Amino acid sequence: MSLSRSPSPNRGGGWSSPGLTTPYDNLSGRASPRKGYGEIQMNGGLGNSNVTWASAKARSDEVNGYPSFSTRNNGFFSRHARQISRSLPSFVRGAEKEKLGRGRWYPNNGSKPGRILGFLGRSIWRLRLRLLITLSFILAIIVFYLTPMHRAYRRASLLGGGSNFVIILAANQGGGVMEWKGPREWAIERDSVRNKKKYAKKWGYNLEIVDMSTKKRYAHEWRESWEKVDTIRKCMRKYPKAQWFWWLDLNTFIMEPSYPLQRHVFNDLASNTYRDINLYNPLHIAHPFNNSQLDPESRSPTGDGKASSIDLIIPQDCAGFNLGSFFVRRSTWTDRLLDIWWDPVGYEQKHMEWEHKEQDALEHLYINQPWIRSHTAFIPQRKINSFPMGACGEHGEDSRIHYKEADRDFVVNMAGCEWGRDCWGEMYNFRELSNKLNRTPWEKFKDGISDRIKAMRAKPEKKEGES
Repeated sequence: MSLSRSPSPNRGGGWSSPGLTTPYDNLSGRASPRKGYGEIQMNGGLGNSNVTWASAKARSDEVNGYPSFSTRNNGFFSRHARQISRSLPSFVRGAEKEKLGRGRWYPNNGSKPGRILGFLGRSIWRLRLRLLITLSFILAIIVFYLTPMHRAYRRASLLGGGSNFVIILAANQGGGVMEWKGPREWAIERDSVRNKKKYAKKWGYNLEIVDMSTKKRYAHEWRESWEKVDTIRKCMRKYPKAQWFWWLDLNTFIMEPSYPLQRHVFNDLASNTYRDINLYNPLHIAHPFNNSQLDPESRSPTGDGKASSIDLIIPQDCAGFNLGSFFVRRSTWTDRLLDIWWDPVGYEQKHMEWEHKEQDALEHLYINQPWIRSHTAFIPQRKINSFPMGACGEHGEDSRIHYKEADRDFVVNMAGCEWGRDCWGEMYNFRELSNKLNRTPWEKFKDGISDRIKAMRAKPEKKEGES
């Protein structure tokens, strides 16, 4: 028999299920263990009498601590809930425009500028992630270039590679061996040194300023300008991790500081240089060697043809080799070359014949030693060593030698200016030209305004002079 909540068959309520009333007399389940009114009074109430469902539930609620409560739609909210919910704003798409706009704020009461501002604000909010990435990228670039980070990057050997290059400048501070300098010579030296320092700092290169006045120990041999060979050897010992060494004379000026050596020369060394001297041979050197006893590489006009075998890069002017600006790479071959080049025996025998000293000595080695040619390459002069019109100008302007402003040549060398030319005047003119060509957009804008003001002031003065 299931314990359901069906009403008792006995009139007056109660159940016949065992256990719901205690004590009980009949366990058959057919009669309710109901007691009389007298028994209820004697036992102290309903505690031991027959129990109805309502009274049992009420007593259970009292024991659990939860009062019995049920609504019968008697409250205000119960009667008017539907009417209240209908009066609330609706956010369903397709609703009436006045309901959608209710409670919203429009800038300037919905005017056209306000709607534009609102549209821009919503667009920025939708694109906030992209804008954040873009602004972060721009900020990173600004921080990179405004801090020393870009110099560290350019100098690192595995990144920019600036530490692989050493610029050697023959400053000749103190006047050198032959003579002492005057005010104009000091001004030339100051501008030249400042120019090289700025360029080396920009690209992370090493700069070695050599004071030639300390080389007076060679004066008794009349050996001035030969000391550049010994200087290169010392720089190789001082910078053991550097690969390329760039010698520059004092009368040189870097016209385009925005050209790094890597991009200008070394990233494509094979196309920027040539091995066969017959392409431009002002000395008329017979090339290559025809001796059958030499190896094929020595008898080839281009050596092995590989850029990796180039250890010496020199330009040629109208008279032959020019060592005012040249490159040499650290290698075993270079060590041999510098030892033989610096050998005093050759100097003692030929110094009366070699007018250009160490330059003529290198030409002599190139002409007579096959192993020199296989590792030597030539570079067009205007690539690293342009001349002003005063140098090699006997036959007029030469497009292979003389500086071209339109082509923005890299370096200009006022070679031979001390013989009949104005070194300071040439240095000053090229310095001002370099500053003009490398102006920033803001500097160009300011100079343009200044030029216009000067032109406007010059017109009234010209009219007054004519009148």
